[in-house]
Amino acid sequence: MKNMNSLALFVSLIVLVGFPILFFFVSLFTGDLRYLIWSLPPSFLAGFTGLILTLQTIKKEKSLSK
Repeated sequence: MKNMNSLALFVSLIVLVGFPILFFFVSLFTGDLRYLIWSLPPSFLAGFTGLILTLQTIKKEKSLSK
């Protein structure tokens, strides 16, 4: 994969899955569930946007290399 697409894919998955898990543990530690609730929309929005753009770029590069 050219142009660091594998890194972009990794980062978008970390934002999509890792940040909510991190804030889940912060919520458990503090006892305040609002940390998790307020972190979900931005994490999913940023993660899905990055994931969709990265997958489109990977698909485009695969079709150009054929």
